[in-house]
Amino acid sequence: MIYNYQLEDNTGKAVPMSDFKGKVIIIVNTATRCGFTPQYKELEAMYEKYKDKGLEIIDIPCNQFMNQAPGGDGEIQQFCSLNYNTTFKRMKKADVNGEHELPLYTYLKSQQGFGGLDSSLKSMGCV
Repeated sequence: MIYNYQLEDNTGKAVPMSDFKGKVIIIVNTATRCGFTPQYKELEAMYEKYKDKGLEIIDIPCNQFMNQAPGGDGEIQQFCSLNYNTTFKRMKKADVNGEHELPLYTYLKSQQGFGGLDSSLKSMGCV
């Protein structure tokens, strides 16, 4: 169960997933220098619209995809704050694949594998 896991925020503070019980959670891995970086704007707009109704967005920056999230946690936070005015929760930069992947991602992927971007967009009603 997702609530058995714990993350570390971008300041090093432990964040138990059980803190989010009863909320709608969007967990997204991000990068500050990729074609999807502008998603921060839409994510923040969604967060602002629905946070009072129980929405939580958990941002986990990852540098595993063509080194598109360079810099440390402080630099990533500053970039997102200055360029996209994000206020949702940002976790410590982490691996989402491979030997050092976050245990939460291991669990999430065991529940629903990635069927490719086209498949994911269709399942979300985007295409």
